[in-house]
Amino acid sequence: MENGAVVVNQNQNNDGPEEQTREQILRHGHKGILTMNTGAKMESITTLKATYPPPKSPGVRLRGIRTELLERRIAQIIKDKIHAERNPPLPQTDFSTTTQRDFRVEGFVAQTTKNNRFHDYKTEQAISYWSENYQRIQGVSPVECPNTPFRKSAQFSTPIGEQREDVDSFI
Repeated sequence: MENGAVVVNQNQNNDGPEEQTREQILRHGHKGILTMNTGAKMESITTLKATYPPPKSPGVRLRGIRTELLERRIAQIIKDKIHAERNPPLPQTDFSTTTQRDFRVEGFVAQTTKNNRFHDYKTEQAISYWSENYQRIQGVSPVECPNTPFRKSAQFSTPIGEQREDVDSFI
């Protein structure tokens, strides 16, 4: 044959030899190694099941109905107690926000102040801690105009001889 050796088996049902290729042997196994009777059925019970059969019930009630109901009720009570001990109820969750707790107090009435004069936010300099205390900031070049203290200034890099201010103050 094309795939290798040919094995010849003597089949009991068929008097003639039966040929098998190597592929058929690897796929289906050798016939006749374990038993010569290939048509026989397998046993339905193992030696373990035959040696240790499951216990048979007597077929009648061993306990009364009231006893069984009482045992079930006691077991349910014990389960409920253990469940209550291991899983205490969750505390009520407070979903209020910081604003609701701290800023919305009962009885408080918010009042808005009246503007004394009109402010144009587009042209006026914003007022902050740094704009009010710009003289105390270290490492900042001197302010030329008090209305705009944080504008760019090239005074720190301009040579002393070329500065527009009084040159005598540096000497």
